[in-house]
Amino acid sequence: MSATARNFDSPVDSPVDSPVDSPVNRAAAASPAVKPQPRGEPIHVPNATLEPLWVRTLLMTVALLFLTLFLVVPLLSVFAEAFKKGWEAYLAAIIEPDAISAIKLTLLTAAVAVPLNLVFGIAASWSIAKFEFRGKNLLLTLIDLPFSVSPVISGLIYVLLFGAQGWFGPWLREHDIKILFAVPGIVLATIFVTFPFVARELIPLMQAQGSEEEEAALVLGASGWKTFRHVTLPNIKWGLLYGVILCNARAMGEFGAVSVVSGHIRGETNTIPLQVEILYNEYNFQAAFAVASLLAFLALLTLALKSFIEWRLRETVLPHNAVHQSGQEQA
Repeated sequence: MSATARNFDSPVDSPVDSPVDSPVNRAAAASPAVKPQPRGEPIHVPNATLEPLWVRTLLMTVALLFLTLFLVVPLLSVFAEAFKKGWEAYLAAIIEPDAISAIKLTLLTAAVAVPLNLVFGIAASWSIAKFEFRGKNLLLTLIDLPFSVSPVISGLIYVLLFGAQGWFGPWLREHDIKILFAVPGIVLATIFVTFPFVARELIPLMQAQGSEEEEAALVLGASGWKTFRHVTLPNIKWGLLYGVILCNARAMGEFGAVSVVSGHIRGETNTIPLQVEILYNEYNFQAAFAVASLLAFLALLTLALKSFIEWRLRETVLPHNAVHQSGQEQA
């Protein structure tokens, strides 16, 4: 071999850069990139992303003051006024015939509206989360309609439909069917204002879980009903219960729509909120706050159940998403 010939066995003279001295490594060495954090060491958070202590203290103080003034104080005042004259006066206001009638009507309305909204919510969320079809966005818009329409307006809709001068008023009068100023009108108005709650809780939950498990069950020979009972329902049970609790709380506490269609007939078409209004307008404050305390108890119970179910949802959804992500990475 001549003296002028290159020795391609030498890493220095090799026409191909060595792995240590490759262009990529030279660029990486020259770049000011942050070195990766060694394992086992805590991640350093720049001080620029942390708020000063006085800012955090101020924000927490404002939040606590706001909650105290607009939530805690009114809630305590309800119970203070309700028990102002003692247990005997409180129980007398609760067991008064008109109050008992209002409680029964409220429970009856919720017992009818909540199961119907449960069926609708499951069907709507299943259709939206699992299938693609024309009119899907329109269905989502219609589900959100009660959130954007005033309850009073929704009550007036039923007056225009079923009132004496409404579209179906003459036909209902001829067949002696009474909807307005009766229990059916109260139930219909309550269903309208509460039907988004179950569906709106289940739709994002079903979309996050995907349809892989249902498809696997169908491939293995399971029927549609069996797939729903053994695969879908266990995955959505906490979200379903969450929506049912919110729907029930709204059904029992609804005022605007029910006020329009009820007629305020004492002992017949008054729910608990309407009974509270009547007692307050009659300056019977102790009885009004006593009946209102029932709704306050319901609100506290709903809040406790809501917090528990949110915790269960986090425990259920996060492991499911981790397993789903791990399966995608392996694939």
